[in-house]
Formats: sequence, structure tokens, C-alpha cells
Amino acid sequence: MRFTKMEGCGNDYIYINCFEENVEKPERLAVAMSERHFGVGGDGLVLIMPSNKADFRMRMFNLDGSEGEMCGNAVRCIGKYVYERGLTTKEQISLETAGGIRYLELCIENDVVKTVGVDMGEPILAAEKIPVVHGESPVVNKNIFIDGENLLCTCVSMGNPHAVAFVDDTKTFPVEHYGKKIECNSLFPNKTNVEFVQIISRSQINMRVWERGSGETLACGTGACASVVASILNGFCDREVKVSLLGGTLTIKWDAQDNHVYMSGPAAFSFDGVWLREV
Repeated sequence: MRFTKMEGCGNDYIYINCFEENVEKPERLAVAMSERHFGVGGDGLVLIMPSNKADFRMRMFNLDGSEGEMCGNAVRCIGKYVYERGLTTKEQISLETAGGIRYLELCIENDVVKTVGVDMGEPILAAEKIPVVHGESPVVNKNIFIDGENLLCTCVSMGNPHAVAFVDDTKTFPVEHYGKKIECNSLFPNKTNVEFVQIISRSQINMRVWERGSGETLACGTGACASVVASILNGFCDREVKVSLLGGTLTIKWDAQDNHVYMSGPAAFSFDGVWLREV
């Protein structure tokens, strides 16, 4: 089975072109291929598929085999893949995901996709739709009880759930300790991604992310969007923000007119390969 390794700000996934390949057990394949010692290595598996609703369809699986609704970095990588590998000549692409249809705009120079802009849609703030079990909605700067202490979180869905906590210093904050506990907290029926955010200025934040089903990763596109929405809701930032992640930088804008969140950032090929093992 042929595959391609790609990354967006260090968020690395294994991509399979399902116009040419047939994947029968994606959950098991994701676990086997994502393993960094005995497999290819990555944050998960992404299938590029036909769609009867959009130009293309994406399915994404975390490294533990669980299927996620959305991945912003993977969306950008798919934009680069389908254009540069000749699956489309369009510079504006619609992509079906389990979190809804996303719209991509490709920035192309000399037939190379340099960056990809994505209309990530409207943020979901209603608690029951995120979902988060809480007595208030929206959940903005509210306590989550963890290991005998309260951590203030703001909850947002960008097609997948996020809990955003503001911290003094992302470099020293114990992301793994709190990330795994918040991910599986009973407040989140479908578990949650967790972002830890340090405010640098009204136009810049630092962010580290604990991804549901994968642990800490170098970047998360939907997490960056959720973090900017949370920063604006808490009065910390303006409408357009640079998000500095461990693997790179994304530009996020929450438009006041249409209420949509727009993300722009890079995508890159790493290598192609052939998977020979059965799963």
C-alpha cells in the first residue's frame, strides 16, 4: 500500500490516496503505521477519499485508532496533496470532514502550494453541542476540578471539542500531567483536546496542545482556532492573532462580520513510501 508522509507545523500524519488504494481496517492501520519505532511514525492516519458532497472527503484517525472529526493541519496538507499530485486543478477546494465541509484556498507559486487558507466555519460555543457537561453555556473561564485544584477553562468546538486553559508560561507548564486528566474528565462525554495558552500580546499567543487520542503534538490547527476564539472571548486578544506552536506558526482570524474562523499556514511533503505489513 502506497502512502505519503506530510506535516503541517510539525503535526505529522500518514496520508493514503483512496482514489488508488483500498483501506479495509483504518483503525488498526492507524495504530500500526503511526508507531514511531515499528511503523512509519506519525500523529495518525488520514484518508483522502471521493465525496458526493464536496470535491474531496477526509477521514482522520489518531494514533490510538480512534477517529477524529477534524484536523486543521491535515486539511491544509490535503489541499497541497490534491493539487500537486494532480487530483485537481482548482485553487479553491471544498473538503468533506466529519466535522462539516471546509473550504480551502490555495496560495500557489510556480505550481507549488506555498500556504493554504481554510475557512474553518463558525465556532460552536453551546455547551451541549461541544459537548461539555456544565451548568452554564457558553463555558468561558470556568473551573474544571483536577487533582484537588481548579483549572479555569474555556470550551469551544471547531467541529471537534477543545478546552482552553490560560497559563503563565507554556514552556514550563506540565502539559502531560493536566492534558491527559482534562482529556478524559467526565465533563467531556466524547473526551476533549486541551490547549494551554500564554498571552504574549493582543496579536500573538503561544500554545501547546494535548490532542485527544494522540497526546502532546507539535501543532493543532483546530486547537489554534479554538485558542484564538477563547482568547477573544476572555478579552485578551484582537480578531487576528499569530499562534506560535512548537512546530511553527499559524495565522488565525475570527471575522466579526460572518462569525467564521479563518486559518492560514504551511503544509509540506516529507516522503513517499510503501507499507508492506498486514494489520
